[in-house]
Amino acid sequence: MMLYILKSGLLLIVFFAVYKILLENEKMFRFNRAYLLVSIIFSLIIPLQLFSIDSPFSKKIATIQLDGIMIVTDRSVLNKINYSEIVMYFLSVVYVVIVAILIVRFIRNVFSFYSRMKKNKVEIVKGQKVVLTKEQVLPHSFWNAIFINQEDYKNGKIPSELIAHEKAHLEQKHTLDILFVKVLQIVFWFNPIFILFEKAIRLNHEFLADEAVNKEFGEVRNYQNLLLNFASNKQTIALASAINYLITKKRLIMMTKKESTVKKIGKVFIIGAICSLLLFAFNAGAIAQPNASLTNQNDKLINYVAANMKEPQFQGGIEKFYMFVGQNFRVPKEFSKHTMEGKLFIEFMVEKDGSLSEFKIVKDLGYGVAEEAIRVLKLSPKWIPATENGKPIRVSYSLPITIQTPK
Repeated sequence: MMLYILKSGLLLIVFFAVYKILLENEKMFRFNRAYLLVSIIFSLIIPLQLFSIDSPFSKKIATIQLDGIMIVTDRSVLNKINYSEIVMYFLSVVYVVIVAILIVRFIRNVFSFYSRMKKNKVEIVKGQKVVLTKEQVLPHSFWNAIFINQEDYKNGKIPSELIAHEKAHLEQKHTLDILFVKVLQIVFWFNPIFILFEKAIRLNHEFLADEAVNKEFGEVRNYQNLLLNFASNKQTIALASAINYLITKKRLIMMTKKESTVKKIGKVFIIGAICSLLLFAFNAGAIAQPNASLTNQNDKLINYVAANMKEPQFQGGIEKFYMFVGQNFRVPKEFSKHTMEGKLFIEFMVEKDGSLSEFKIVKDLGYGVAEEAIRVLKLSPKWIPATENGKPIRVSYSLPITIQTPK
């Protein structure tokens, strides 16, 4: 899990850096919107390695490294306090508590919009639902409604450009983008890169809405002056699209910036090349490393590394395999007499039919331990074989077995 978080975080940083360098200052707002959303999805899916790309440099037979089984015969070892487990449990509790708090806040914010729709007067203005609130708020929009102050509306203080601006947000479904990134901020609250993505997405929304207003009214200078009137108002509303979001020099410049078709096409090709390179780098012929740590009922610590393919499966899962080895392994008496702890390394092959073969002792502890390990593996029922492109393949496993005996 930790490796997945690191990989996805690295991808997010790379994609965001590419956006800041190549795209943010370009007047290609629809492409930028798609890029920001797809890059987030890409960064979350690719590290899962749901598919692979064949590499001409990859080996014919993949090797999966298992980081160890511990065979313990001394009960005092089992009764020792595992501080790493305590820390992990504490961190898990902290994570769940923070997620729960953020979920409650998110639901409260969403509910507040629907509550205001029910409590305040609603009118249809130019085919758009407008909620006239009693609170002194700037015009903003959420889902399918625009929220404006009732007194300002009655006194004619709401220019048509503001209604058009918020209407553009609704017609282009910008609320969906904001909700999407907000949900990810809840799940990955520890990763600040999602805050940067949200800011970039919101600013691009404003570019799109500004563009729609200027196309409708054609008075860029007047609209810029209108925006400047709101620049000093720092009021923000969670989850809403508001006209005063980041009224900066960049936002004003974007309205009059000239477009270069050749430059835009070139940058699109560069983005495509970068995405293809990252896709290949995270999937091609390399051994994936999604770490897993499990503790079964025999108190054996399990760590393993999965290959970039549809791996062989022991009947019932990898935990059952570790339980099978632990339950059937008998520590030779001679080893117990001479040694208190040691690690054996053994390799074996999972064949195309799921049977185990080619047992090879890489490091022996002596006193019959290697023979016992081979005996146990030969007892193993057939696995579900590995497949690549739908065809069964042979896969090699490397298994360390740590043995601890009473002092």
